[in-house]
Amino acid sequence: MRAIREMTINDYEQMIELWSGIQGLALSDADSKENINMYLVRNKGLSYVFEHNNEIVGTILCGHDGRRGFIYHVAVSPAFRKQKIGNSLVQTSLDKLSKESIHKCHIFVIEDNSVGNHFWTSMGWEKRSGFYVYSKNTK
Repeated sequence: MRAIREMTINDYEQMIELWSGIQGLALSDADSKENINMYLVRNKGLSYVFEHNNEIVGTILCGHDGRRGFIYHVAVSPAFRKQKIGNSLVQTSLDKLSKESIHKCHIFVIEDNSVGNHFWTSMGWEKRSGFYVYSKNTK
């Protein structure tokens, strides 16, 4: 059986295993179980998993700040790629954002992640230019 369903913190172990095996997907302290749980609570109903025979083979983390949506960790197990799973996960989250009156969404893709950059370009997303992303740890 194959299905998309809302992500819960109970999915964490399977998700982290999937994410750890995806080339180009960077994990950090922000991906701890506690932090992912806070993210899911704050952004209820926007993040999803794709299951095949009770195994998570695809994920999308999605949230918003009240004006723009943000997508993180779109991942599909290499064995399940080219089946439109990523497309379905993205569209599900975008539809949910739209229902919350969020009409623009961003994703950060690591520059040398050729698979990820190809995926987003093929889905019609525009690569932005003209600004830099700055980051700073708060502790």
